[in-house]
Amino acid sequence: MDLTVRPGDDFNTYANGAWIKNNPVPAKQTRWGSFNVLRDFNINAVKGLLEEAQANTAAPAGSVEKRVGNFYRAAMDSARIEKLGYTPIEKDLKRISALKDRQAVLAEVARARTQGDGSSFFGFSVGQDRKNVEVMIPQLSQGGTTLPDRDYYLKDDARSKKIRESYKTYITRLFSLTGTPEAAATAHADAIIALETALAQAQMSRVEMRDPYKTYNKFAVSDFSKTTPSIDWQKAMALMLVTGQDTVLVSNPAFFVTVDSLLTKTPLPELKAYLSWNLLKSAAPYLSSDFVAANFAFSQALTGQKVQTPRWERMSQLTDRTIGELLGQLYVKKYFTPAAKQRMDELIKNLVKAYEIRIQNLEWMTDVTKTKALEKLHAFTPKIGYPDVWKNYNGYDITSAAFFDNIKNGAAWSYRDMVDRLGKPVDKTRWGMTPPTVNAYYSPVQNEIVFPAGILQFPFFDPNADDAVNYGGIGAVIGHEISHGFDDSGSQYDKDGYLRNWWTEEDRTRFMARANQIVEQYNGYTVLDSIHVNGKLTLGENIGDLGGLNAAYTAFKMTPQGKSSEKIDGFTPDQRFFLAWAQVWRTNILPEAAAQQILVDPHSPGEWRTIGPLVNMDAWYEAFNVQPGDKLYVAPEKRIKLW
Repeated sequence: MDLTVRPGDDFNTYANGAWIKNNPVPAKQTRWGSFNVLRDFNINAVKGLLEEAQANTAAPAGSVEKRVGNFYRAAMDSARIEKLGYTPIEKDLKRISALKDRQAVLAEVARARTQGDGSSFFGFSVGQDRKNVEVMIPQLSQGGTTLPDRDYYLKDDARSKKIRESYKTYITRLFSLTGTPEAAATAHADAIIALETALAQAQMSRVEMRDPYKTYNKFAVSDFSKTTPSIDWQKAMALMLVTGQDTVLVSNPAFFVTVDSLLTKTPLPELKAYLSWNLLKSAAPYLSSDFVAANFAFSQALTGQKVQTPRWERMSQLTDRTIGELLGQLYVKKYFTPAAKQRMDELIKNLVKAYEIRIQNLEWMTDVTKTKALEKLHAFTPKIGYPDVWKNYNGYDITSAAFFDNIKNGAAWSYRDMVDRLGKPVDKTRWGMTPPTVNAYYSPVQNEIVFPAGILQFPFFDPNADDAVNYGGIGAVIGHEISHGFDDSGSQYDKDGYLRNWWTEEDRTRFMARANQIVEQYNGYTVLDSIHVNGKLTLGENIGDLGGLNAAYTAFKMTPQGKSSEKIDGFTPDQRFFLAWAQVWRTNILPEAAAQQILVDPHSPGEWRTIGPLVNMDAWYEAFNVQPGDKLYVAPEKRIKLW
């Protein structure tokens, strides 16, 4: 803490100032905060598990330990990887080079997707139909670009131009490393950037993509094909291993008209260069060190990271991404206790009870909508720690000798695992995150809140800490995920996960009026020189923070400590609650990473996540005696009350 600062002037510095000063961003990171500290602990824990598995030569073939150990051993065999250079993709590059016509290009786009060789032109997934959640449906989305957001292609400020120059250098470098003459590599880069810019111009913004109705466009496959004369989607989907499906969901139909036009108008050599690029960029992190170095140099331009993350750390993360539910079994055995699960069960029950009380007391909502909101709240499914049913990755061959094969086979296995869900009942036991993940999520179509074991540790959660610390930390995280069911997007789904309205028109209007006040509040926060928080992009997360912290506070006040005024370390229970919240969000971030976050991240920066909800909570003003004249003071009538 920095006690020289008045809490009502700058609560973030008051709560975190000394920590921020003494914890600069490490060279291998782009930001450093509580999440990163815990992720650092977890990745070292994972490293220990991987090294144990690698050393366990007695583990039987096919066992979890053997498969995890094989994956990590191959990933760490840098001498073999170095020797291979780019030969793991040489055959694929030659095949692309030999494509004779546009139909062959389309077939290659489909083939690459099924084999883990990158995804060109558009996104494809299989997921629940938002208006018929018992059914899995193929879904097509905008895509085909490399830079993190369409704005990087479209904006002409100095920062965007500099990143585009770095991108051109990156493309040229990767082609050059495969033996392409420099002039040809530069020409490829120009053609690829021009094509991706055309795709970016056709993409919706991230704010538009948050609208679940706008992005819900259901077509008969035959009708959708009529909008794209050069693409027969029945044939294309069959090549993508999708058969027997007569309907498809499309997030942005106009985007595919542009894709069709580009496939028709772009010269064949440029289309082949673009496909080669998608293969190259997806493979680069897993090839020899010159490719890895080029990939990192481009990442530096985007994020400002000073030095490459050590190989063991990158490969530990890769193991988690690829076979996270094998690794996860080893992780929870060692790092997740039944006592922690039991304490989380209790916290979730208390947060649901607090939310129930808050919904019943809402002055702006009518009883008929309150009844529906409570039905939705009581239908929430919590998942804690790890899945009840583990993925077994049957059919995925993992060898200790061929790293790149493991990567490709893993991507191909994941793709088949996804399309195999078509035509089957929805599997509600599946998880969207692995157990070591330091995060949590809400799924609107499942109406579930999910807390992996990785986040259930200090500073978010400590079974031995006082309630103020746990409710201000993990309690607010639980409340945040519950609030996603009631944010501007999640609130459009009903208790069963269907995208259908359960609000009266008047209540929805009142809700959106308050939501728009939150947009305006966060639009006013400055991040970097002239860059402001994007209140519309971050609205769902900001509602999550405001609703979550309020609910956590209500739940905390039900505990014996919450009802007392006994000080610990000189702070009252309420003060400790709000300090715990602030200390969860303490962060240092590099300027480049901060600029990228504003474009691509639906979360507000840590400083404003700390302050944004507090200035709307009467209890915070009382706890720290915040008065008119203090910089953060907001008059009572202007404090936003939502959930």
